[in-house]
Amino acid sequence: MMETATRYALHALMGLCMGVILAGIGFADYDELHRMLSLQDSRMLLSFVLSIAVAAVMFLLFKKHFTTQKKMFHPGIIPGSVLFGTGWAICGACPAIVFVQLGLGKLPALMTLVGIFVGVKLYRLVHARYFRWDTGSCST
Repeated sequence: MMETATRYALHALMGLCMGVILAGIGFADYDELHRMLSLQDSRMLLSFVLSIAVAAVMFLLFKKHFTTQKKMFHPGIIPGSVLFGTGWAICGACPAIVFVQLGLGKLPALMTLVGIFVGVKLYRLVHARYFRWDTGSCST
């Protein structure tokens, strides 16, 4: 029991540190995101590209330690990606940043959080009724 509590406390501390860093460098700022998406400022975009490059190199270096599985490309990938990106651009936050914005006291982030939960629920209902393709996740 104590080991689990310690693990949760460590994860909470790591999340708090990440939130402080993201807020400090401006990743939770709507105006910063708008400047990136309108190509007025490349700082945030270059940060994303650099983080993807570092992750790719790390995966290549440690690929023997990972088990990978081939996932099917299903027809919902492209429209889902466009919908996700559009929502991100409109509200100024990806799902993780919402909690950073809430921690900063930005109340509009509450609407974003509600939108995330409503969107996930709607996806599950629509997918179960109309699509039923394998999403590759544990539960749909």
